[in-house]
Amino acid sequence: MWKVTGPDGAVAVKAGKDEGTAATRREAAILHAIGWPDYLLASGEDEALAWLVTRWFKGPSTWQAFAPVRRGTTAGRTGALVAAVDLCRAVAELHASGWVHSDLQPCHGIHADHGVRLIDCSWSWREGVEPTSDFRGGLTHLVAPELAASINIGIQPVTPSMAAEVYALTGTLWTCITGRWPLDYAAAGIDPSQLTPAEVRAHIANRRIPLDTTAPWPALQGILRPVLLGRAAERPTAIELADAVAEVAG
Repeated sequence: MWKVTGPDGAVAVKAGKDEGTAATRREAAILHAIGWPDYLLASGEDEALAWLVTRWFKGPSTWQAFAPVRRGTTAGRTGALVAAVDLCRAVAELHASGWVHSDLQPCHGIHADHGVRLIDCSWSWREGVEPTSDFRGGLTHLVAPELAASINIGIQPVTPSMAAEVYALTGTLWTCITGRWPLDYAAAGIDPSQLTPAEVRAHIANRRIPLDTTAPWPALQGILRPVLLGRAAERPTAIELADAVAEVAG
């Protein structure tokens, strides 16, 4: 992926070949189907590769918006709370349209001047459409337990869900606060770098890994903790999570 600048502004150019061809082709089709205005500018493919061009969204990622919090600066909490609520609302708006992003991560929300823009949508899925058989739950460290279980027992295709996305959304916020994954691998005696994604998912699916106990922001983490510990049916919707986060005092 490249940032390309010119007299009329900047764009993002993404090209995929070999194994990346299908992902790039899929993302272009998804962006066209979602229909976000002024997002996808052009796309195409030939025998060798697929490519797409999107707007370059200027602004910090959610990870960057939380940087003062990770440095221990309480003065940065007000801005981080706004970023957290805005990200939750952007996900809620996507869900309201019937879509699931399916790969939420700390750097996949860009806080631009006119709202949060969600990027890297190659795994996004819409209700009523069969998901791709290659889907493996997004970033392994943020996959919901029930989704990890479905992937590992070989159910194909694995269907994303809004409840699983709320888990990933909550885990994303936790990671942005602490700089650590939500699950405490060390406490479970696990080194995820020595395991395959399937092995990590097996631990997640069986809830063998405790939640991280690092608590630099107890008030906000107190909202997130029950979402990460609860079952899928107990999770709030993205808009309910946004409303709960908005009530936290900076």
